[in-house]
Amino acid sequence: MLNHGRRHDRIPSLQLRHIDIQGNRHQPAIVQPRIEHTVKTPNRLQPLVEDGLVDEVIRPLMSGKEADVFIVRCGSKIRCAKIYKDALKRSFKKAAQYTEGRKVRNSRRARAIEKGSKFGRKQQEDTWQNAEVDALYQLASAGVRVPEPYGCFDGVLLMELITDENGDVAPRLNEVSMSAEQAREDHALMMHYVMRMLCAGLVHGDLSEFNVLVDESGPVIIDLPQAVDAAANNNARSMLERDVRNMSDYYGQFAPELRDTHYAEEMWALYEEGELHPDRELTGQFAVDTHSADVDGVMLEIKAALAEEESRRQRLRDAEEED
Repeated sequence: MLNHGRRHDRIPSLQLRHIDIQGNRHQPAIVQPRIEHTVKTPNRLQPLVEDGLVDEVIRPLMSGKEADVFIVRCGSKIRCAKIYKDALKRSFKKAAQYTEGRKVRNSRRARAIEKGSKFGRKQQEDTWQNAEVDALYQLASAGVRVPEPYGCFDGVLLMELITDENGDVAPRLNEVSMSAEQAREDHALMMHYVMRMLCAGLVHGDLSEFNVLVDESGPVIIDLPQAVDAAANNNARSMLERDVRNMSDYYGQFAPELRDTHYAEEMWALYEEGELHPDRELTGQFAVDTHSADVDGVMLEIKAALAEEESRRQRLRDAEEED
């Protein structure tokens, strides 16, 4: 799967609106700041420092809608620490859609979450945070390129820092430009990753060019606390379709024909039929049912059912009057 001949170019921040969609022009690289200076240790990271899990907080990396991320040193290794925000501070919309179908192993915890008690809210937070750790381990074993996790400690996830070939922090997908050929190759790899996620029973749920990093070997999927159970969540199919559409639209800037593919529909149909497996060859083609619904027929059936119910009730009334 690894292609060491990849060519991705960082898009200068002032030129983000001037992408060459044909991929004929490579953009000059952005010079990333070297990982060198240190900052004051955030309160949420202090316990990890005291316990020897983190030796030094180097600098902030990013602040997102559900977490803040810092670059840290653990012994001789440079890693990142993701500090999850409390539920009241998170701006992640419609979280209930993502948590639907998640299993809580302990029945006491499940009852507490359902009641919304203080203990239940804490358990719900723990479940949200641990979901990403579980997904990272699960997807890594399924052959999906994700950051390697090192554990979650009191709402802080320690994991691999993804870097580029120069050792700098890897750019997000939205920060790189590429040729049409490279776009087709990376899009095919992303579709393979999405398929393997589905085979593992998961849908990312928020996949876009902002949740994918690009290292020297290609795309790396990040930000998984909202990953949903494909079998238990009623929104899984629509989320899968949105994830795939986001990827096809982005890579379609460089290879426009990718926007006309139907990988999500193909994957879901195979998944429902029990024929999706990790090494399945996808085509991106799917025969969409264009037949309009027989609304008149459905209405006739509804009216017939209502008439039958009314007839049944009338018979009951007649029987009561006879008594």
